[in-house]
Order: sequence, then structure tokens, then C-alpha cells
Amino acid sequence: MPYYLFKVTSSDQVGLVKQLDLIEIFDNFRQAKQQAKQLRAAAEADDAAEFKITFAANQLAAEEQLLEKREKPVLMEHER
Repeated sequence: MPYYLFKVTSSDQVGLVKQLDLIEIFDNFRQAKQQAKQLRAAAEADDAAEFKITFAANQLAAEEQLLEKREKPVLMEHER
């Protein structure tokens, strides 16, 4: 399965509506990670976009993974 690199931007303040732009597809995680690091470093400080990598069977599955609402983990007192 390939690794998908997306640029994720939110069009609202809450972050409920996300726009996903596929940047590139990689067969190797190391290459995807290097490209994501380069894009993050080149991004302007006021740019709210995130660059995310996901591992999925196809592009649709990758987009669904990035769009699903995930609960924030509950941190125990000793984890803080």
C-alpha cells in the first residue's frame, strides 16, 4: 500500500471543514517523511496548512482517514 502526502487546510476557525490537496504518492515512508519535512520547513509562519502522511489502500481511503473526527486522548495526571 502506498503513502499519501496531503496538504490539509481548514476553512473555518473550528476546523470542522477541511480541504485536502493530494501532493504526492510514495511507495516508501522515508521519502514521504522527507518531503513532508521539507514542505513544513518551507511553509510561511502565518500559513495554517498542515502536511500529513497517511497509509491507505487507495486515495479515497486516505482521504476518509484524514477527514474522520477523532476524539482527543484523555491524559492521565502522570502523563502531563
